[in-house]
Amino acid sequence: MANKPLDTAVLDRAIIFAVKAHAGTERRGKGYPYIVHPLEAVEIVATMTKDQELLAAAALHDTVEDTDVTVEQIREEFGDRVAALVAAESDEMPEGVSEEDSWHSRKQAAIDRLSKASLEAKMVALGDKLSNMRAIARDYAVQGDKLWNLFHAKDPKDHEWHYRGLAGALRELEGTFAYKEFENLINQVFA
Repeated sequence: MANKPLDTAVLDRAIIFAVKAHAGTERRGKGYPYIVHPLEAVEIVATMTKDQELLAAAALHDTVEDTDVTVEQIREEFGDRVAALVAAESDEMPEGVSEEDSWHSRKQAAIDRLSKASLEAKMVALGDKLSNMRAIARDYAVQGDKLWNLFHAKDPKDHEWHYRGLAGALRELEGTFAYKEFENLINQVFA
């Protein structure tokens, strides 16, 4: 009995959509294409689920926040479920307030949103946050405290507060390898 081929049509379309949306952009301070981050998020989410719509949402998670793509466009292309998962992962920028000045309130809102989110939304978020934490851990090992100058918030204590808050909001996933890695990296960087 041959294995049935995996239907990756939704994920494949999402990856292509994300590649186009992020085309020509660089991951801040990294020197490599931005799309590397969403693809790493997909890989992390794939350790927790084979659900193609969750994997698609991981590929698309930054399109609304970081490009001119709207939640409505995601809904039209990928349906309500994927659009809702992407929306749950997108920071809302307050009008007339700089990214620096709104950083703390946006991060608190994200922690609060994640605390109440579905398990599926938490999986997509963990893919994003673990990818970010891996990059921070790698860069911190090389640059030390100079790393924090790349961010809108320059104080490492702000980042520790943010990531520990995220870990609390995502604790429902503590039985997964991804969550354990996330927690270990937070403890390593912010020891």
